[in-house]
Amino acid sequence: MLPTPVQVAVLDDYQGVALRCGDWSSIAGAAVTAFADHLEDEDALVARLAPFQVVCLMRERTPLSDHSLARLPQLKLIVTTGMWNASLDIEAAVRRGIVVCGTSSIQSGTPELTWLLILALARGLPQEQASISGGGWQTGLGVDLEGSTLGILGLGKIGARIATVGNSFGMRVLAWSENLTAARASAAGAALVAKDALLREADFVTVHMKLSERTRGLIGARELSLMKPSAYLINTSRGPIVAETALVEALQGGRIAGAGLDVFDREPLPAAHPLRRLSNAIVTPHIGYVTARSYALFYSQVVENIRAWIAGAPIRLLSSNALPGAVQT
Repeated sequence: MLPTPVQVAVLDDYQGVALRCGDWSSIAGAAVTAFADHLEDEDALVARLAPFQVVCLMRERTPLSDHSLARLPQLKLIVTTGMWNASLDIEAAVRRGIVVCGTSSIQSGTPELTWLLILALARGLPQEQASISGGGWQTGLGVDLEGSTLGILGLGKIGARIATVGNSFGMRVLAWSENLTAARASAAGAALVAKDALLREADFVTVHMKLSERTRGLIGARELSLMKPSAYLINTSRGPIVAETALVEALQGGRIAGAGLDVFDREPLPAAHPLRRLSNAIVTPHIGYVTARSYALFYSQVVENIRAWIAGAPIRLLSSNALPGAVQT
């Protein structure tokens, strides 16, 4: 028997928009609380969530481990945006009788942000903007995309979109992932090459893989050392795919020209983190999927999932099989 009202927590609503992006009033017998702040401490998180039967996660902002779930006996439903969540122990949740549901996603936001970062790096946008703001004028020479080489690590749905735009700019497009075939690469407008060759030849290396045990630390000190000193690294996928300490050292030492980063090992990025201060890094706060259209889809389906669960017929169910166990190719 569900309590009345059902207590629903919406976590990590950084922009304070969750309650207007979905028709929460359509959930009969529910009291919805949205939290704009992020809690890292497990004890504080458990204390916050203790009264709630339903928890809504925005992607992977708040991890929920088996240990955390064991301390939340009132929790009956978890809804995550997206159809997988590497920060949620789905198997443990299901084992504890907690229903886990997901939502559809829109694929356009992350590719668009990726190209924003590539273009900003190529044209030195932060430096030129700072010069204008300070009363100055031109400060440097831009890099032409036409005729340069784009290297894509992971040629799935997002990587293929990146390849399409790269071709439209007149770039030579290379791609690699563990299971990628030459035929699939060619169909996406890219040439399949070995990973080391991609890193050596590309002027822009962009990461588009799911985080898994196979991809964690895929780009480390050795891989960064293969890149040209004039090359740029872009990561809008997941932070731990790139060894963060090695990347900071490469940027500080000028061993690569720069980086465009939307994802990090720890999020939110700590205030004192060196990536916040590096002049050759353009850093955004994991906003690849943060668009009005994406949020409208996410929260409308979150609401649908909660209504269906209350009615006893949950939809968009996830299981441990939904976890990303392989590289996105």
